[in-house]
Amino acid sequence: METQLDPMKDDLPLMANTSYLLVKHYVLDLDVDFKRKVIEGSIVLFFETGSQYRKSSSAGKECCQSQFDEICKMGASEPCHIPMINVSTCSSKMECNDFAVSGIEEEATSDENSNHSNNEQASGISSSKDCCDIEDHGNKDFLLVLDCCDLSVLKVEEVDVAAVSGIEKFTRSAKPTGVSKELENLRNRIVHELVTLPADRWKEQLHYFTHCSQAPGCGELLFSTGAWSLEIRKSGIQTPVDFPHAIRIWYKTKPEGRSVAWTTDQSGRPCVYTMGSPINNRALFPCQEPPIALSTWQASVRTAAGFVVLMSGENSAEPVQHREGILSWYYYVSMPMPASTFTIAVGCWQEVKQQSFKQKAAIGTNTEFSLASSQTDLRWHEEICGHVEYPCRFQNPAARLQAVIPYRVFAPWCLMESCEEYLLQLVPQCLSAAYATLGTHPFSRLDVLIVPSNFSSLGMASPHIIFLSQSVLPGGSHLCGTRLCHEIAHAWFGLAIGARDWTEEWISEGFATFLEDIFWARAQQLSHDETKGQQELKALLRWRRLRDEVQNSEEELQVLRPKKESTGELSESGASVVKYGLKAEKIFMQVHYLKGYFLLRSLARKIGEVSYLASLQKFVIKFHGQLVLSQDFLSMLLEDIPKQKQSGLTVESIFQNWLDTSGIPKLLPDQLVLLLEFLLEEKTLCPRILQCLERTYQLQEQDAEVRHRWCELVIKHKYEPGYGDIERFLRDDQAMGVYLYGELMVNEDAKQQELARKCFAAAQEQMDASSAKVVAEMLF
Repeated sequence: METQLDPMKDDLPLMANTSYLLVKHYVLDLDVDFKRKVIEGSIVLFFETGSQYRKSSSAGKECCQSQFDEICKMGASEPCHIPMINVSTCSSKMECNDFAVSGIEEEATSDENSNHSNNEQASGISSSKDCCDIEDHGNKDFLLVLDCCDLSVLKVEEVDVAAVSGIEKFTRSAKPTGVSKELENLRNRIVHELVTLPADRWKEQLHYFTHCSQAPGCGELLFSTGAWSLEIRKSGIQTPVDFPHAIRIWYKTKPEGRSVAWTTDQSGRPCVYTMGSPINNRALFPCQEPPIALSTWQASVRTAAGFVVLMSGENSAEPVQHREGILSWYYYVSMPMPASTFTIAVGCWQEVKQQSFKQKAAIGTNTEFSLASSQTDLRWHEEICGHVEYPCRFQNPAARLQAVIPYRVFAPWCLMESCEEYLLQLVPQCLSAAYATLGTHPFSRLDVLIVPSNFSSLGMASPHIIFLSQSVLPGGSHLCGTRLCHEIAHAWFGLAIGARDWTEEWISEGFATFLEDIFWARAQQLSHDETKGQQELKALLRWRRLRDEVQNSEEELQVLRPKKESTGELSESGASVVKYGLKAEKIFMQVHYLKGYFLLRSLARKIGEVSYLASLQKFVIKFHGQLVLSQDFLSMLLEDIPKQKQSGLTVESIFQNWLDTSGIPKLLPDQLVLLLEFLLEEKTLCPRILQCLERTYQLQEQDAEVRHRWCELVIKHKYEPGYGDIERFLRDDQAMGVYLYGELMVNEDAKQQELARKCFAAAQEQMDASSAKVVAEMLF
């Protein structure tokens, strides 16, 4: 039902029609089979009516028709899979395995504790007509669209939540009389009451989500699959309000699916994990991918004994025996997050334990160091959170004082010693440094996993879990520490605060890159001068990397806000695209990290680091648990620092100079001084490089600090075309020129010494007596 996009060139489609129905909670019940390289089972989705229908449910028919019109414009549909039986005759108590689905079947795997078979429906009774064709099934039925690819969907059914014991407390009217329409409305009311329970009843809510997910099916739904989506409808249901708000999807992944990687770890043992695919999790489970679809989830995952299941979850799961040789692991989250942040890793991971008193003592030291530094953030916690209701750590007094959250480190057996040497000690230090900078940790615990060598990045952060590459382990603590700090920073920027439009990656990566330097300096407890030196060196290295990337990449990929004024806009149905999301080269580009970093660095320089970090902390308090656009941060920052507006710094100017254009923005004077000082350390620079430097940065139009460094370069490398610049500087900037006279003389170059005497003779009468005396002693 969608255009067949080129996976190597085009934008990533987000097909889910979130404006009509919005997933509020997922319950996954899965088996991991390493022999077949398949993850299979079911997922139950609990919905709330979307914004488009909350506005006016009376406009259902027109909205539904416009949705169909929109989808039909995108291309021809795939065939609809229609079960052989009449859905309307299904009993609400019918079990899932009571359905006889036609089509080609695989041999079912025997599982005495499973309530379903693994029959894959290949075709059923199909129609080749367009899905919007009235002759096929009419164009009045509402169509639910989920993001999905590389999955074998076996069956979709409505869940009879009304059959759950004790569920009566969620109904506001008398028990149903058995009339089909009334029963359907009751089920949807139950789901509505369940998903809107207040945050202080989250445990009860989780309990009933579990029991509702295990309720029997009460009618199979029609579905079709395309390259990027799963489309579901119920015959005769014309609006999202009447569509089932709890559905179960039976499916299995494919070995070639692009959301997970089946591989072996460094010890040669099999494993599977989500590796941060450009298509996110849609090849792991059918979902709503747009970031606006914030949801909670819980998952039970079964696999062979000997394997460890790690996942995005608030709890540190302990396995329970499912049957002989099979263990079950259970995780949950109560903070709504985009489905793209769900992460799983199943392998023979070993937990790296703390072995020495020294490591435990380090935790205590860093905790005390951090608590004093972050007391300033507590006053902001008096404000009411702006996010949807959930059990928020920012409102929890104990959580606000927790400098180091509980953590665990996992790795393949052969890397345990390396992890114990550095990584295990660095985790509490970096967590404490992050707390000292930003305050309350958004998540209650952290697992760190060293993933297999085929991982294409140095690190990846997800709720409650961080993946690190084995490449960060050798060679001391520096790379390991800086990368760990970067990923920890994502807990605030990228996870607790997400981009409303995924094309604005800089909101996540730019902030994490900027904050990693601050976290790492504090983790090392460096002095002010040591911190400044380390950060200036990193800035130079990043500048060179950014310059090289800009010179060797497509201009369109260098823009941090490629959709410009339309950033954050959605279609009527809620569908959208991630611009350039499927361009292979974009995955490896650093421009959104580095250009975003330099924007934040320039703002910090203008405002002052203390005020800037205070604004960052305020931003976290105001926007945690929410999705933002660039202007949300920039507007708040400029409102806090009104004098910056008076100096001409505006949101619009930042868009124009930094976010909406390709290339590198104009360097700030301090950045140019830094660049020239590092070039002064080079033994030789050819005239062509110096000429290019002067023309590129128009050095004679810069301030005196920059021009002074330029004159030093001219003197050191005897660049004669720049001698006129020295003459002008010694004439017009006498307050800063005394040092240059000494430089001209010390080289013992006849032309430079002649230039020094010539300039002194011309300026001597205007110089103050002390300066003239000092220069005369240098020259004669």
